[in-house]
Amino acid sequence: MARRKKVYEGKAKILYEGPEPGTLVQYFKDDSSPSVAAPSTLEGKGVLNNRLSEFFMSGLNQIGVPTHFIRRLNMREQLVRMAEIIPLEVVVRNFAAGPLSSRLGIPEGAQLPRPIVEYYYKDEKLNSPLVAEEHIVAFGWANQQDLDDIVALALRVNDFLSGVMMGVGIRLADFKIEVGRIWEGDFMRLIVADEISPDSCRLWDMRQPERPDGTIPDPQPLGDVYTELARRLGVLPSNVTHTMKPTLIN
Repeated sequence: MARRKKVYEGKAKILYEGPEPGTLVQYFKDDSSPSVAAPSTLEGKGVLNNRLSEFFMSGLNQIGVPTHFIRRLNMREQLVRMAEIIPLEVVVRNFAAGPLSSRLGIPEGAQLPRPIVEYYYKDEKLNSPLVAEEHIVAFGWANQQDLDDIVALALRVNDFLSGVMMGVGIRLADFKIEVGRIWEGDFMRLIVADEISPDSCRLWDMRQPERPDGTIPDPQPLGDVYTELARRLGVLPSNVTHTMKPTLIN
């Protein structure tokens, strides 16, 4: 069997040359992303994230939101389209949590008046700083039309994910995506790239038992998040379990 050429390796995934021009094979590792508050390695995590990202990306493709996902190849790999990744993490926030609460003094768990889209420059050495649209345009990472399209894309992803999560008793507090450029002849379009998984979402469990007084407590972080999310969505492979609770770092 021919040895595959590695194109890129991150903390949680490896990209290899694909079998056809313009494609890549994305391999999901068990290592945790730097944005996840968890041990460095979680056995079976890559298998679950592969299935979950397939579920979300396929769903987006079906409703007309373009993604890099083509098909799942096996338990840990999927075939994706090659794209030029815009060096931004695009974060959509529905509820106050994490740094938004600490930066602005908004109580954790407060619903925001509308979804807020933020941009973080992808540079681990700089700890992925928050940037404004003016920085993005000035430094040539994207132009204003790109940013308008990114916001529209991110909000459509948010509508889809929020609805899916709500349907299985989960509140989507916030999430991040990466966006890439692809060319179809002379036409350029933006697509959702990378992955959508618990590594990139903050999820709160709405299925809380009633208190003695009959009231239901506020949603809590989803326990056993990889396994529980896969179980509720019906994509859980056999013999894979976890007990970790990842959260968005930005």
